Amino acid sequence: MTPSKKGRKPRPDKSQPLLRQLAAVPEMLFAGAFRQQYGALCFRHGNGGSEVEILVITSRESARWVIPKGWPMKGKKPFEAAAIEAWEEAGVRGVMKKKPVGRYTYLKELDNGDVAPCIVDMFQLEVTEISSDFKERGLRILEWVSPDEAARRVREIELKSLLVQFEAHGRKKRDRG
Repeated sequence: MTPSKKGRKPRPDKSQPLLRQLAAVPEMLFAGAFRQQYGALCFRHGNGGSEVEILVITSRESARWVIPKGWPMKGKKPFEAAAIEAWEEAGVRGVMKKKPVGRYTYLKELDNGDVAPCIVDMFQLEVTEISSDFKERGLRILEWVSPDEAARRVREIELKSLLVQFEAHGRKKRDRG
């Protein structure tokens, strides 16, 4: 733990892995409520439609494998915010399901160094458009992989489970969503 001035909250040593940081100052994890985020589980049909591919991207800061996600947006419904994140972070658009297909939790390191527990509601996005010109181009690596490979790459246990159990709710069912 780094030294702190009188009256200030102790800060974790940033050179330590996230869980060790939290163990040093557990009040950071339980100080507030979970924060809400929305994510896009982007998929497409590959190999002539017989296989499903999932889009995974790297995070900007740590370059670990994640899915497009972000904070709620004023005036936007959750599925709309997830669609915007998919476009800005990965340059993909398509048919978005309006109801979440699952959720997962993770610990988000904020810009100020604090750690916030987050709940991410996931919405399926069947990708119909891919652009090479998008807001975060050059800041992330994008790869299309099998659901099993996507699950191997991400860290969050609940997200791994969602990916392994993934079932595409695509074109024939899209109008029900």
